[in-house]
Amino acid sequence: MFDFNAGCRAAYKEILQLKIQNGQRLLDEEKQKHPDNLIPSLLENYIDFFVLFFNEDPAEYQKRLLNRDQRLALFEEGPTNSPFYLYSKAVIHFQWAAIKVKFGSRWDAGWEFRRSFLQTKENFAAFPDFSPNKLYLGSMQVTAGTIPDGYRWLSNLLGMKGNIREGMQRVEEFLKGKDEWEQLLHEESVFYYCYLQFYIQNNKEGVAKFIKDQKLDVVNNHLFAYLACNLALNSQDSERAEDILEKRNRSAEYMSTAVWDLEMGYVRLHKLQPDASVHLETFLQKFKGKFYVKDALQKLSWHYYLAGDQKKADWCRNEILKRGSTDSEADKQAQKEAKSNRWPNKILLQARLLNDGGYYREALRLLHGRSVNSFHSAEEQLEFAYRVGRLYDDMGSDTEAIPFYKEAIRLGELRKEYFAARAALQLGMMFEAKGDKAAAINWYKRCMSMPDHDYKNSLDQRAKAGVERCKGG
Repeated sequence: MFDFNAGCRAAYKEILQLKIQNGQRLLDEEKQKHPDNLIPSLLENYIDFFVLFFNEDPAEYQKRLLNRDQRLALFEEGPTNSPFYLYSKAVIHFQWAAIKVKFGSRWDAGWEFRRSFLQTKENFAAFPDFSPNKLYLGSMQVTAGTIPDGYRWLSNLLGMKGNIREGMQRVEEFLKGKDEWEQLLHEESVFYYCYLQFYIQNNKEGVAKFIKDQKLDVVNNHLFAYLACNLALNSQDSERAEDILEKRNRSAEYMSTAVWDLEMGYVRLHKLQPDASVHLETFLQKFKGKFYVKDALQKLSWHYYLAGDQKKADWCRNEILKRGSTDSEADKQAQKEAKSNRWPNKILLQARLLNDGGYYREALRLLHGRSVNSFHSAEEQLEFAYRVGRLYDDMGSDTEAIPFYKEAIRLGELRKEYFAARAALQLGMMFEAKGDKAAAINWYKRCMSMPDHDYKNSLDQRAKAGVERCKGG
């Protein structure tokens, strides 16, 4: 049977706050009381998901991989007339798709995603009033609708057709709904909604306002702390990220993860603080996975390079070639830089880090009095044009930003650096915000047309989402 009873609900709430041991203890009690109830098996998959997704420990992966098949086999024995029969299987496939991406099995991840997609569609047709279908089907429709052209073969092969507008509508309906399941899964829906709004809808300010208005508990709910900190870092608000990291509840009840050290390392580096190395080195010592290892080593190499310790900077760069993976675009770019044997211009690097942290005026002061002609190499001239454009853009000075972005595109459209493509993407977002959708679409398409540059798939995905938004798709 599938009985999401009071004991299971209490366990689910603990797990979503990343109080993993508390959640497991409550599930163990529930399994003793009701051995035929299958919901504890579904919730134990959430535990596996969080442990593996955040910590990426290969030994844990091998140990927990067996749980996936055992749970799916268990659910096969469940009542087929319950909406939880297909839903539980779909959730497991969805979560394991994300896990398998983290462990480098992208092909397997694609098939997991497809199974989840098809099972959720089937469940939606069979139980249209079962609201959790909306949350998962909507999230997957949005994701499938933004698969970049570099992976288009995969979506065609897997037979998945996305729809951003319809998918977002379903997620929003679930988020605002008041039925039993919409209320129970509300915190989970907040997590998906914020990421989709941030990355697909490009609604960074709206997400920051939503997190504030909803009064999300970023102190005692570590999932929300991670969400808010991660999005603050990616919207150039290192001050906010630092505040969340410092104030979060440090109780031993919560799952231990080195991710907090990585994020604090980024925060301190953006402020050009001398203790950035402490946090990045702690992450690299504690973390057993591969995602963002090369990126962390690159950031550490920059820290030592700017501090004038070339020996340590060279050591970090050498480690980039030996450790981690190139499954994320940031790691791929770190690997490429390490192989190039070239070091960035120190002034441009400092400006970039300050820009990434939201310290725009400090970054502009560094670049004051310089022009494209102040730099000798084509790469540095390109980066300067992009960086000044981006700083003015981030400060809301569109008129000043536009000519610098256009100059960056002129200088870099056929180069391997990402600056020209990112400039086109930013121009697309700028014109979309002004309501000039035709101009926005042109810039988004210009971004997608640039061949073989750093971050191509992720920039193409964001540009494709922009075109879909402007067309109302």
